[in-house]
Amino acid sequence: MFRIVIASIIASAASFASFVSAQPLAQTQPARNPAVTGQDVPPAGRQGGRGPQTPEQIQARRDLEVQRQVSTDATWRKGAEGVMTMEKITYESRVGGLPIPAFVFTPLQPRGAGSHPALVWVHPDIRGHVYEYFIPYVQEAVRRGYVVIAPEYRGSWGYGAEHYDAIDYGGAEVDDVLTAVDYLKGISIVDPGRIGIIGWSHGGMITLLSATREPTTFTAAVAMVPVTNLFQRLAWKGVERQHMAIDPANRYGGLPSEQRDVYKERSPVYQVDKLQIPVLVHITRNDADVNFEEAEQLVDALRSRKASLSETKIYDDPQGGHLFDRQYTRDGESTDLAYYTPSNTPEQRDSWNRVWTFLDWNLRPYQSVVK
Repeated sequence: MFRIVIASIIASAASFASFVSAQPLAQTQPARNPAVTGQDVPPAGRQGGRGPQTPEQIQARRDLEVQRQVSTDATWRKGAEGVMTMEKITYESRVGGLPIPAFVFTPLQPRGAGSHPALVWVHPDIRGHVYEYFIPYVQEAVRRGYVVIAPEYRGSWGYGAEHYDAIDYGGAEVDDVLTAVDYLKGISIVDPGRIGIIGWSHGGMITLLSATREPTTFTAAVAMVPVTNLFQRLAWKGVERQHMAIDPANRYGGLPSEQRDVYKERSPVYQVDKLQIPVLVHITRNDADVNFEEAEQLVDALRSRKASLSETKIYDDPQGGHLFDRQYTRDGESTDLAYYTPSNTPEQRDSWNRVWTFLDWNLRPYQSVVK
């Protein structure tokens, strides 16, 4: 742990400079915007699990998201131009053989067989997809030498009713993400001994469950503002309402009082003792989605029981709250890459510098072979 901290200090300036040079700076700080401060919800019109409830409205929304996914794919392709190669692939999940769409990004000039580490990039939201605001960060990851796979695990929107209705919150969706590792191992330039995983919010929960369900599959894990404790989450958000959002098909078999073991198995705070790899966790005190009272339980557990493996950071009151590290400017159209320019708040910069330092220390993307 001591050498990781020292390495973080030494690498901070270089990492900061690399991040800044890779991103265009916003000219002014954006005003606080309800759409990007607090609740981890999609841009306007994309309400995921919190959307309209009538069958007609749900079907209309699904149809719209299939259309929007075409635009999203085009924006990602534009973001890849001159920076990285991009493929949109599909692999079969190890659970039920469900087709899982995924983005795969690789360096323009790969070094050779087994010479690059890889990252599994897990998107946020109960209902969401691989958002375009991740473009600057995936670009940075590939510039640093990583191969990136971003799976659209079951329940993600934009891929039709079967995919959307297959949602299995904290269950088979974790298997969908773990199956991405099997795909990565089939890419010749990937070193199977250097695979990390990173996720946000609900994706942070999937990240932690992946790292504890298969403790030796990954080399390192990053979980940003992760969902931590389903018992407390349902109690604070409204048990019936939240249960309907995360488990509309009642795959859990009931509420927490009826299915304690299921909710416990899908709550990362209860899986901490299974952790065997380095993990980085960032949370905020002003988080209006994953409330601090929920998130701090994980940080406390890591600090007390896995201190040698964990790096944690609590931000006091960053602009954006739950979305502090993913805020972007709101000028322009969604198909314009400038629309997704990071807002560059001090906390956002600090968090990403720590993320890159942690990943680079553990996965060594600058080395072709790690002995």
